[in-house]
Amino acid sequence: MKKHAQTPRKPSIVIGETDHQRLNKLALAAADRLPEISDGLLLELERARVISDGSVPGNVVRMGSTVEYETDTGGGRTVTLVFPQDADISAGKISVLTPIGTALLRLSAGQTMGWTARDDKQHKLTVLAVTKHQAEAEASA
Repeated sequence: MKKHAQTPRKPSIVIGETDHQRLNKLALAAADRLPEISDGLLLELERARVISDGSVPGNVVRMGSTVEYETDTGGGRTVTLVFPQDADISAGKISVLTPIGTALLRLSAGQTMGWTARDDKQHKLTVLAVTKHQAEAEASA
């Protein structure tokens, strides 16, 4: 009898209405330049449960979130998830249109997600903490 490898189940995810709308537009606009990333983002947006912006829990990664995560290779980082025009890797700001940015989006602290790097290698990351969102930071400034 042949054994079948089980595909790990993706964690359930939620996303706010505003992020969902903006990211759908972004993914569609990037389809010609970055088809694999665009498709991956669209698939994740499709499977997400869309909720009102005010109902998104504070521990869920959304645009502008600062996220602490670790990878299966033992590396850990703290980054802020941003739109492509705001990306600056030296400042720890990663674009949602990168494989890891798409993987982080809408996860919550404690969730693990697989992602494929640009070199086609498979990786996993685990969100350790989600801190202040950019909108919250601007509101408290």
